[in-house]
Amino acid sequence: MNGSRKVFGTDGIRGIANVFPMTPEMALRVGKAVAHVFKKTQTSGKPRIVIGKDTRLSGYMLESALTAGILSMGVDVLLVGPVPTPALGHMAKSMNCAAGIMLTASHNPAEDNGIKIFDGDGFKLSDDMELRIEEYLNREEFHADHIRADLIGKATRIEDARGRYIAFAKFSINNRSLVGLKIVLDVANGAGYYIAPEIFKELGAELIILNNSPDGLNINKECGAQYPERLMKTVVENHADIGIALDGDGDRVIICDEKGREVNGDKIMVLLAKDMLGRSKLKKDTLVVTDYSNMFVDEELGKLGGKVVRVENGDRYVIEEMGKSGYNLGGEFSGHIILGDFVTSGDAIITSLAVLDVMIREKKKVSELIAHLNPYPQVIKSIQVKQKKPFEEMPKVQRVMAEAKEELNGEGRTLFRYSGTECKCRLMLEGKDKAKLGRLAKIILDALQEEIGV
Repeated sequence: MNGSRKVFGTDGIRGIANVFPMTPEMALRVGKAVAHVFKKTQTSGKPRIVIGKDTRLSGYMLESALTAGILSMGVDVLLVGPVPTPALGHMAKSMNCAAGIMLTASHNPAEDNGIKIFDGDGFKLSDDMELRIEEYLNREEFHADHIRADLIGKATRIEDARGRYIAFAKFSINNRSLVGLKIVLDVANGAGYYIAPEIFKELGAELIILNNSPDGLNINKECGAQYPERLMKTVVENHADIGIALDGDGDRVIICDEKGREVNGDKIMVLLAKDMLGRSKLKKDTLVVTDYSNMFVDEELGKLGGKVVRVENGDRYVIEEMGKSGYNLGGEFSGHIILGDFVTSGDAIITSLAVLDVMIREKKKVSELIAHLNPYPQVIKSIQVKQKKPFEEMPKVQRVMAEAKEELNGEGRTLFRYSGTECKCRLMLEGKDKAKLGRLAKIILDALQEEIGV
């Protein structure tokens, strides 16, 4: 399909709540467009769309508007309330829905919100499908259409939705007992605030729970996967076996070992890939990562006889590659890990359970499982920009990037891109000499600041 997405970013639609495009008026239009597109995919029975949300105050407003738009198109709505994003994707499939919609801005501050859409199989939408929805968003004659009153959809609240996902998550590790393990769990005052503690408790773990009092405004506020400092300190103070931090919508996880040291997504993926390779469970012996994953990932998988496939940044591109090529493990260094045998998107809870399962089977602490992993130094920076000008139209930026690449001389790499959800440009340099990386990063950022900085 021709055209480019204007409303959709790298992970759905996102922005400041009650400011375009995250207004109730827009949510109503999105609901109508999604219902129109997806009701055609269901061949029998009345189509249904399941809606979940995280704990943001604006979720109530957007949920109501989104629901109204869907119902006005003759499609039923199932409301499941606050659930993690991966749980919503699972419910879209397990409850035989035409689609699923999650209201969340993931790791963003509470004033933001977003709309993530899943198809009936629980997968995030392709670029082409998002373009189809945008096409209807922009058709005024479409939004003026109305169906007969007797054909309007019905909304139903599913009271046991969270219990269904709890059972599914425990089954993913065959209900393995976690008795004897002390876990510090930070749920970021977010969507996993109820489900995550219940799962670990029901499996028998001793839990210390952090940031589990959502008030609609404190989601991600100096807590969760982006702020693991309190988690790490609490693990050490309480002699816990592991620390687990979710982000606001529960699709991203950062863990820390028993010594209070952070373990990012790259190390988690290598840990899991090594275990799966050893048990002949890693399909095609391949791990899928993005360009932002550290070069040590390729080296470690190579030592084990495995392979790494890299895709552009964004967990949905990882998922697309996994589905297209038949792989079952992938993710991002930020902690979006996809265990394709169980889930269709990044899932902080399932990933955590998989790591705990390895610890128990290997009878090793996290520090022992990752002791051999030595990432290359990285420098990651970002700047606010006034416009997302094509990089090829900035000669000075192109020149300093080329000079940096030449100076790294094959022993490092540079990446820079615009954020899909914020007015920012992100820069990453990787190599053996961190001081050199810092110096080169400053030169590049200065050039970017001069050209497009705020």
